Amino acid sequence: MPDGQVRHDAAKARVDALAVVAQHHGVELDRKALRVSPGEVPSPAALVTWAREGGLWAKATRLRWRHLIRMQSDAPVVLLFSDGGAGVLVSRDANAGTIYLRDPSRPGEEPVAIDELRLANVWHGDVLLLRRERGTSADEEPFSFSWMMGRVLEERRNLREIAAASISLSVLQIVPPFLIMVAIDRVITHQAMATLGMISLILILITAYDTLLGYARREIIEVTATRIDARLGMHVFRRLLALPMDFFERHPTGETARKVGQIFNIRSFFTGKLVSTFLDVFTLIALLPFLFWMSATLAWMVLVASALVALVVFAFLPAIRQVFARLVIAENRKNSVLVETVYGMRTVKSLAIEKVRNEEWDARVAEAGQARLDAGRISNVAQTIVSPIEAFINRGVLLVGCYILIASPPGSTAITGGALIAFLMLGARVASPLIGLAKLMQDIEEVRLSVSEVADVLNHPTEAAAMRTGLRPKFDGAIAFQDLTFTYPGSSVPALDRISFEVPAGTMLGLVGRSGSGKSTIARLLQGINREYSGYLKIDGTDLREINLTHLRSSFGVVMQDNFLFRGTVRDNIIASRPGLTLEHAVQAARLAGAEEFIERLPRGYETWLEETSSNLSGGQRQRLAIARALVSDPRLMILDEATSALDPESEALVNANLLRIAKGRTMIIVSHRLSSLVDCDQILILDKGKVVDIGPHEEVLDRCAVYRQLWQQQHRHLEGGRPRPLKSATTRE
Repeated sequence: MPDGQVRHDAAKARVDALAVVAQHHGVELDRKALRVSPGEVPSPAALVTWAREGGLWAKATRLRWRHLIRMQSDAPVVLLFSDGGAGVLVSRDANAGTIYLRDPSRPGEEPVAIDELRLANVWHGDVLLLRRERGTSADEEPFSFSWMMGRVLEERRNLREIAAASISLSVLQIVPPFLIMVAIDRVITHQAMATLGMISLILILITAYDTLLGYARREIIEVTATRIDARLGMHVFRRLLALPMDFFERHPTGETARKVGQIFNIRSFFTGKLVSTFLDVFTLIALLPFLFWMSATLAWMVLVASALVALVVFAFLPAIRQVFARLVIAENRKNSVLVETVYGMRTVKSLAIEKVRNEEWDARVAEAGQARLDAGRISNVAQTIVSPIEAFINRGVLLVGCYILIASPPGSTAITGGALIAFLMLGARVASPLIGLAKLMQDIEEVRLSVSEVADVLNHPTEAAAMRTGLRPKFDGAIAFQDLTFTYPGSSVPALDRISFEVPAGTMLGLVGRSGSGKSTIARLLQGINREYSGYLKIDGTDLREINLTHLRSSFGVVMQDNFLFRGTVRDNIIASRPGLTLEHAVQAARLAGAEEFIERLPRGYETWLEETSSNLSGGQRQRLAIARALVSDPRLMILDEATSALDPESEALVNANLLRIAKGRTMIIVSHRLSSLVDCDQILILDKGKVVDIGPHEEVLDRCAVYRQLWQQQHRHLEGGRPRPLKSATTRE
C-alpha cells in the first residue's frame, strides 16, 4: 500500500476514534474544525485542541499497561498507536489481563480482546482522555482580581520552590550580620586572627551559596512569569474572538484596544511587584524574632515607623483611586482619537482635516496630561510625608541605638557596638518589606482599576457556548422566516417587523429595498450575528438558534461591500477559513470566482504578498479575491451583501458574469441596491420599513409591486420611452 494511503488511513482512524468517544459524551465534533492538512496524521496536541473547542475536557498523556487496565472510569479511551492509527478502549478485564478495543472505522463490529503483549507491538502508552466539562471552565469565568490570583496559584509547584528558596535566603541573611557582630565584639577586642579567618571563610561560602540560590530563585520566577503571561495572553485573545460582532460595532476600536492593553499592567503586577513583595514577607518573618532578641526597643521603633508609613498610604488611597480613575478615562479618550485617526487616515487626507484631527488630539493630550499631573502630585505629597519616616528607620534608629549604648552602665547587656551594627543591617531588611507591603495597597488599587478596564471588555457576554454546542446538520439551503421581528439594542423601532417568507434550497434570492428597510439585517440574522429575535428563522427546517454557531458560519460564504484582506500571500487569504487546504483548492476557488486571470498576472502569482491594505490590488480584484475566499470551503449557502456597490462598471460586470456560475447548486442571498444585478435571481424579496412588500421573479414584481417599480424607474430613466426594460445577463444559468 502506498505511503500516502497509509497516512490517510491512520489520520482517518485517529479522527474517527475521537469522534466516536465525543459522541459517547453527547458531543458532535465538527470535522472541518480540525486544523490539519489533508492526509496529515493529527498530533495529540491537535486532537486535544479540536476536542476542547468542541466543548470537551481533553488531555493527552502516557500510561503504562498497569495503569490502563486498572482505570476506574468506564468512559471510552482513545489509544494512539505508534503507526499513526488509533483504537477505542471500551472496557477492560483486570482479572483476565485483557482490554477490549474497537476499530473506530467499523463501529458496528464487536470489540476485540487484546492482552499486554499484543498491544505492546503497536502501542507505546499514548492516550487521549476525554470527558464533558464539569461546571464553568477557567476560560469562561468572569475576569477579575480573584481570577488572576487563581491563575497565579495554578503554578503551585513553582511557587513552592520559590518559597523554599526565599526561606533559605532569608535564613542566610541572618548569618552575616551576626558574624559581623562577633567580629566587632570579640575579634577586635581579643585580636583573634584565627577566628577572623574562620568568619571570612564562612562569609565567602554563604555569599557563594546565596548567589547560586538567588540565581535559581530568579530563574524559577522568570519561568513562572512566562507561563502565567502566556496563559493570560491566550485567554485574552480567545475571549476577544468569542465576543459577538455587535460589541465591536458599539465600542470604539481605540477604547477597546486601550482597555485590553491594561492586561500588561496587570501581568507586570502579578508576576513582579506582588511576587517580590510576598517573597520579602519571608524575610520579615525570619528576621523579626532576631531583632527583638537583640533590642526590643529598637525593634518596636522600626515596627511603629513602618506602621506610620502604612497609615499614610491608606489615608491617601481614596484620593489616589479617584485621580487614577480620571487618568484611565482620559487615556481611553486619547487612545480612541489616535486609533480612529490612523484607521481613517485615507479619509483624513482626502478631506484635508489634519488640522481638525490635530486639535482634537491636542485637547485629549492636554486632558490626559492634566490627569497624569494630578496623579503625580497626589503620589508626590504622600511620598513627601513618608520620606522622613523612612529616613528615621535608618538614621533615627542609629542615633537611639548609640544613645542606649552610651547610656548603658558598664557590663550591661542592653546592646553592644557589634549588635547595633548587626541590628542596623537587619533592620533595613525588615523595614523594606514592611514599607513594601504598605505601598502594595496603593499598587493594588491601581491594578484594580486596570482589572475593571479589562473586565469591561472580557466579561461582556460571549458566543463561546453557542460556538461549542448545538446541532451540526448538513445543509441543503432551504430558508424560512416565520413571523420574525427583530429590534436593534437601543432602538424602539423594529428593523424587521413580523416578516415571513420561504425559499427552497438552491434559490438565488435578491434582497431589495430603500436604505434602512432591513436588507442587511436579514443577512446578519442568517449568520447568527444577532440572535435576539422573536418568531422563527429556520434553515432546512432547523431553528437557527439551535444550530452550532461555528458550524453555521462555516457553512456560509460571505462577501461584503468592504472586505478585509489579511497580511500574507494571495493563497493564504483565499484559504484563510480552511488553512489545511492546498494550493489546488485555492486555484479552484479563484477560477470559480473569476480571479484566476488576474492572480496569474501578479509578480509571484498565488505567492504574491499582500499588505494589510492590499494596495497592490484594485477594488474589483479585492472583491473577486474575497469571493474566492468565500467559495474555497464550497459552502451550501452564500451571502453577497452589497458586494458590487463599490466597484467600477467593468469590475461589476465581471463579478455579475460569474454569479450564475457561482450560484449553481447553492442557495445565494444577494443584497444590492443595483437592481440590474438581480434580474436573473429566481426570487426578489422587496422590503420597506422592515416589512415584506412582495416576493417573486423580476418580471412579476416589476408589474405588481409599486415599490420595486419605483426603484427600477429611478435607476433606469435613461431607457428610451421611459418604459423600463429588464437587463439580461450575458451568461445563462447552467
